Amino acid sequence: MNFSIKNKKIKKSIQGSKGNLFKSFFIISFLSMAILFTGCQDEVNEIVQGTNEEELLVANSSVASLMKSTATKDGSKDNIIDNASCFTVQLPVNVYVNGLEIIVDSEEDFETIEEIFDEYYDDEDYLEYAYPIVIELSDYTEVIIENKEQLKEYVEACKNAEDDDIECVDFKYPLFYSVFDSNRNTIETVEIENDRQMFRFIKNIQTTDIISLNFPITVVFTDETEMIINGMSELESALESGIEFCDEDDDNDYGDDDFDEERLEELLTMCPWIVHDLKRNNKDLTAEYREYLIVFKTENVVKIRKRNGVVIEGSWNIDASTTGVKINLEFDSNVLEDFTLVWQVTDINHGRIKLYTEFGNRIILEKKCDLVFDHNKERIKNILNECLWRITRLHYDGLDYDQKYIGTPLRFFENGIVKLRIKGELIYGQWDVISPTQGTTGEYILVLGFGDRPELNLYWRINLLGDEKIKLSNENSQLILDRFCENPDEDVEYINNVLVEGEWTIAKYETENGNQTDIFNEYVLGFNEIGKIYGEGNGQNIFGSWLSFRNLDGHLKLGLNFGDNDPFMELNHRWKIVEITENRIELKDYSHSGTIERILIFERY
Repeated sequence: MNFSIKNKKIKKSIQGSKGNLFKSFFIISFLSMAILFTGCQDEVNEIVQGTNEEELLVANSSVASLMKSTATKDGSKDNIIDNASCFTVQLPVNVYVNGLEIIVDSEEDFETIEEIFDEYYDDEDYLEYAYPIVIELSDYTEVIIENKEQLKEYVEACKNAEDDDIECVDFKYPLFYSVFDSNRNTIETVEIENDRQMFRFIKNIQTTDIISLNFPITVVFTDETEMIINGMSELESALESGIEFCDEDDDNDYGDDDFDEERLEELLTMCPWIVHDLKRNNKDLTAEYREYLIVFKTENVVKIRKRNGVVIEGSWNIDASTTGVKINLEFDSNVLEDFTLVWQVTDINHGRIKLYTEFGNRIILEKKCDLVFDHNKERIKNILNECLWRITRLHYDGLDYDQKYIGTPLRFFENGIVKLRIKGELIYGQWDVISPTQGTTGEYILVLGFGDRPELNLYWRINLLGDEKIKLSNENSQLILDRFCENPDEDVEYINNVLVEGEWTIAKYETENGNQTDIFNEYVLGFNEIGKIYGEGNGQNIFGSWLSFRNLDGHLKLGLNFGDNDPFMELNHRWKIVEITENRIELKDYSHSGTIERILIFERY
């Protein structure tokens, strides 16, 4: 089983479309219907004469125009890379986003580009292509673009073009046409498999053609509802209703920023929001307000919970005008005045809302449905009891204790006992949750007691309580816990089974200073099921802690903690698992910039 992280995408040369070319159809002359046929010719004549004229597909008719518009190429999906809704850029394509090269070979990569654009609100974003590129126009014509100036001409033309495509309803393919060929006195059945074929078929219909659509057919609306159509009049009505059925977002920007009061109110009141970024009068106040929690209640009540648990209440309302949708926030002038303003809503996307005003004011809020604004003691205890918790951050009295607790999860029990697993042994402590003083809006407190571990023995204020993460603080100390449940997923279970089977040697340890493997040559290690590392070599017995887990970002990790055992203390780290088989485990340590700083490889002994 391989847990390799997704590699950088391999660059691919741009290729022209090699799909099936649209089949040429015979132009059917509308000859006199009085001609008599014999044998099978009689049958053809009967079919043609038996068809109601209103059920024939006629060139330039209203329904033909609607069908053509429905099959027109939608160019709005890739607006983030071309700023144009009447053509698309053929993938794969290489782009440079704020100087970073990205190979775009699927629509999923548009989200990656948007995340880069959205990382900073007031920076200047830019995107450049590695030319040449190929664009596909609304009529499916392909054009090779050699440079920026040529692309700009098409973008400008697109801004002035009419929006003819219907994006809110689609045909369910395949569907079939009956085409009367007067030269052979036959009816040919033509299969249409996609929008490209449909568009070109409709485009090439002549006024003398005799064509009927084989009903019933099915159309699909953007809300995934389907409608069965039994005739041309029904089809015309369905396609007309699709024109206004959804917001096509064809304003040549990217993302769905078109919203109204109703949608915004529903979104705001759905979940709590956390402050991700705040600037007032061009002064960055993010550090002061980060992780303040906001809930928008009905009846225009808004509450903000500060990091220390204090709750401040204010008012809010939405105002929609010709200049956009705005949120008016008001708090007491002595508290949270930096939030009090009429904010313009500029973006709703990926669980974020962006607010701004002129003169350098902005707020970015992130949706946090897993957080509960109104804590109670019972709920806090239930969350703590549910699973084990990993100590991912511990700062106490000016020092970091993170590495000391790698691979050593906590377990809270209902009877007030808390256990810490170190080197496979359980250390007992006590815990409790203290409610705020009655009549105040203060914070809940988690009390921990572990005897000779002063870095844990504190009254911890609960600043952030989620199902997956808990953040606590005390004066200049900080403790962060990530949930670790004992029923791992399939990948973690496989890792555990591989590790505890047999013994291991360190086949490679490489740092920025070169290969350091030789310092571990004499050692053999083993992992047992209760989280203990044991080993021997060079006249030493070694003991430590280990824990495999999937972190909240989805990465598979192996926490190693050898304490101060030299030389193994150098390996104390939460390593990323790059690859694992029954006989080999490859781990890497990455810097914040994504470069590899260390490589550690275990091989079966």
